[in-house]
Amino acid sequence: MRNLFNNEKVDTKSLNEVIKLGSKILKILYVLLVIVGIYSITLIFKEWQILPFLLLIIKILSPFFIGIIIAWLLDPCVKFLHRRGISRVVGTALVYIVMLLILYLVITTIFPLLLGQVNDFITILPNIFGSITDWLNGFVNRFSDLSFIDIETFKADLVLSVNNFVSSLTTDIPMTVIGFVKAMFSTIGIVAVGLMIGFYLLFDFDNVGKVLMSMIPKAFRKDALALFTNANDSVFNYIKGTFLVSTLVFILSSVVFTITGLQAPLLFGLICGITNVIPYIGPYLGAFPAVLVAFTQDIATGIVVLVAVVIIQFIEGNFIQPLVMSKTMKLHPVTILIGLLLFGYFFGIVGMIIATPLIAVIKSVLLFAEQKFEILRFKEEDHE
Repeated sequence: MRNLFNNEKVDTKSLNEVIKLGSKILKILYVLLVIVGIYSITLIFKEWQILPFLLLIIKILSPFFIGIIIAWLLDPCVKFLHRRGISRVVGTALVYIVMLLILYLVITTIFPLLLGQVNDFITILPNIFGSITDWLNGFVNRFSDLSFIDIETFKADLVLSVNNFVSSLTTDIPMTVIGFVKAMFSTIGIVAVGLMIGFYLLFDFDNVGKVLMSMIPKAFRKDALALFTNANDSVFNYIKGTFLVSTLVFILSSVVFTITGLQAPLLFGLICGITNVIPYIGPYLGAFPAVLVAFTQDIATGIVVLVAVVIIQFIEGNFIQPLVMSKTMKLHPVTILIGLLLFGYFFGIVGMIIATPLIAVIKSVLLFAEQKFEILRFKEEDHE
């Protein structure tokens, strides 16, 4: 009898190990399924030329999409006021007034400063690249004893390449800024219509979801609502968290760069804030130009800015990010990195920015399918 009990004990232990192994395999399969899903979608978009068609639809219906996005983002604020006894109409008006005041302050204070710093930065670009050229010449001269390299020709080609790059950059940056301003003014009408649509949608935004759900057959309505709620929560929390983190990084970087004496601190702070949207590699992409320009000013400024960037990233990664984004997406780092590579390859920087929320949606769909249809599920049975 004792032997039988021991055997049963061993069997239970073995069963638990099998279940744990199955759970690990299942997690790996989830990651693989997400990767396959990402690759399949990007491939379909590319091969079937879906992206140009979608961009055309978005352009035509852009005021409506802008209105939906604005209403979607501001709806939690209106709900917050509504729970405290304020009607949705009054709450919508209050939220819109606050939003428009913030936009006005940004446009009248930060935007002119930013344009001024961009203009100042353009004027000092030749000096910056002159410093880079001098450093490269000094670096190349260290290899002057090598007989198989024509150092003078190499230096001449290097200087020519840098000069050509500076010339194109000093021409392209003003044109880019002018183009951006023109595009901004040309889209004011579209944005204004979008703001009006968003304003009216916010009055009764809950019914918008009900109308959309009513278009789905009753047999699938419950599942569609569960899937949409899960995906909506994931994407909204990610956007909210990312916006807060990027804003804090922008403010912190701008203040620190100003204190350290870096030229165009607001510009480089904005670059750090925008690139911080890209997981893992974004902070390094944003910090590199600031550190490079700092070293062209002088070695001391370069070292101070480099140390400041490291401290900012340490604070962001260990305090701000966990506090704001705590378990928001629940995505494996490998999945995110592969998604960044694939979306970046097919859609460039924009693809890298939208990669993480899209991966979260794909994961939500896969998890829902697994729970609904019990695909690859490992069940622990009672063995007593």
